[in-house]
Amino acid sequence: MKVEQFVMAYGAEQDRIRAILPYGFESLRPVLRINTEIRDEKDVYIEFNTPVEHHGKRGWVNIDNWESTKDALSFDRIGRIVRITSPFLTLTYTGVGIEGGCPAEKDNDGCFFLSGRASFRTAEVITVNKELCDCEFAWHFNEGDSHGVSIGKTIPAFMEDIEREYDKVDFTAENAAAIPCRQVLGAYIVRFER
Repeated sequence: MKVEQFVMAYGAEQDRIRAILPYGFESLRPVLRINTEIRDEKDVYIEFNTPVEHHGKRGWVNIDNWESTKDALSFDRIGRIVRITSPFLTLTYTGVGIEGGCPAEKDNDGCFFLSGRASFRTAEVITVNKELCDCEFAWHFNEGDSHGVSIGKTIPAFMEDIEREYDKVDFTAENAAAIPCRQVLGAYIVRFER
């Protein structure tokens, strides 16, 4: 399968992220991440996740995921711009032609999936170069949901001490999308065969 993967991460208040996490998961950084794949130039898949530690494994916990075969996801291209749309999310990626990496990959055992039957998938090894890109996103679950625009560089994110304890809320994409974006931290595109 030919995969074109678009990855973007944005900074958000870590105490609010902690408030949505299920019991036993520890937030590692004040980050929310959207992974999107265009598969074989026709199907779209989106994951929404955040970095965690759970039972000695460090990686990402999947907040939710969607597929064009079941959900209303689509994409279009205009030159170097790829726009991915759905009723709840709009993403725009523009490749800038510069290769780079992602610091979070060095601290990633894989991804926890909790919907349905809970599982852990080890991190996929991708050896091809990544193309950095500019990115813009907006969640559309509710008015005032998170949105942001990249600033042309990758920004690191570090664990924040607990400053405020929020009431626990359900671990849902709607609750995570309501946490405001502080800044888009970085985005890239990687193309490979799976």
